[in-house]
Amino acid sequence: MSSAASRNLEIFDNPNPKRDYLIHMEIPEFTCLCPLTGQPDFATLILDYIPDEKNLELKALKLYMWSFRNEGHFHEDITNRILDDFVEAVNPRFMRLEARWWVRGGIYTTVRAEHRKPGWEPAATVDLPQFATNDPMRSI
Repeated sequence: MSSAASRNLEIFDNPNPKRDYLIHMEIPEFTCLCPLTGQPDFATLILDYIPDEKNLELKALKLYMWSFRNEGHFHEDITNRILDDFVEAVNPRFMRLEARWWVRGGIYTTVRAEHRKPGWEPAATVDLPQFATNDPMRSI
């Protein structure tokens, strides 16, 4: 696999396709250009998904993100486009992409888009009690 920007999303077989489990990724260095001014836009992308048969490979994901660096896109368009590309690549049970755009003209923008596989229902949430720890940065 090269280190050049690429829209080729590599995938691999889910090692535990019988179980719903969450994959959480934070991508703090996403950049593209404003389609009106050509100025850079910066975002942190937060990807949460429950895979089905396939998973996204991380290095290919990084190269995919780089591929938008010199292109002009509106925040709403690029968030939905990325989600569509990921869904097409891995056909997950559930996927959410949140783009938290840095301030531009005094305005922060957050765009969130979701996909649910037809027929998939999430398991009921289990609420566990919070326990005190000696580490103030850690919560259970």
